[in-house]
Amino acid sequence: MSAVPNTFENVKAVILSAHKGTTSKEKVDFYNSWAENYDQDVAVLDYRAPCLAANSISSHFHGDREAAVLLDVACGTGLVAKQLKNHGFGHFVGVDGSEAMLEVARESGLYQDLKQVLLGEDPLPVQWENAFDVVVIVGALSVGQVPVCVVRDLCKSTKPGGYVCMTTRSNRDNLEYKASLDSELRQMEEEGLWTCVEVTQVKDWEKAVSEHEDGYISGAVYLYEKLQV
Repeated sequence: MSAVPNTFENVKAVILSAHKGTTSKEKVDFYNSWAENYDQDVAVLDYRAPCLAANSISSHFHGDREAAVLLDVACGTGLVAKQLKNHGFGHFVGVDGSEAMLEVARESGLYQDLKQVLLGEDPLPVQWENAFDVVVIVGALSVGQVPVCVVRDLCKSTKPGGYVCMTTRSNRDNLEYKASLDSELRQMEEEGLWTCVEVTQVKDWEKAVSEHEDGYISGAVYLYEKLQV
């Protein structure tokens, strides 16, 4: 992909091509091929989710940031860790399904540990239960990517009193998925697993790339606090 000019129309075509892949292998292959140009391409989309998620975490986290350990789920190339580093956090563990994405993240020098995990198929390591001060997932909670049930794994990996930050898109293509996500988050709150700290609705989330949308799409940032057991 590196020879393709970095224009909005070309980035749009790249992302739409990802939607053609239906199997896990096809999706991983796509992200492996995209890793080299990912950061530049999402910049063309004015992709704000990593910054917005980091801002939400930073505004509510009152512990020792230098000592805190954060799990970056579906970490990609490390965009979220870069933003959180700017807020004073420094200990990151990352997981992603794409080895090529993990290699770019490894080169950033931001992560103490990186593991290849195919979300929805592979569980997070059992030794990670109640292990992290913050768990964050940006970009992957959407139709055609990871299943909604993954949020329970995120909660399990968070220390009691720790935070889980999640993002999703609110555009037409993702409305059914978002409704299922909202329902699961509420269900987990009713079960006493966590409490909602903040939900931020964002109008200008990123530039639209679907065939029937123009301008910017909207999105949401969720922040939950895991309850003491």
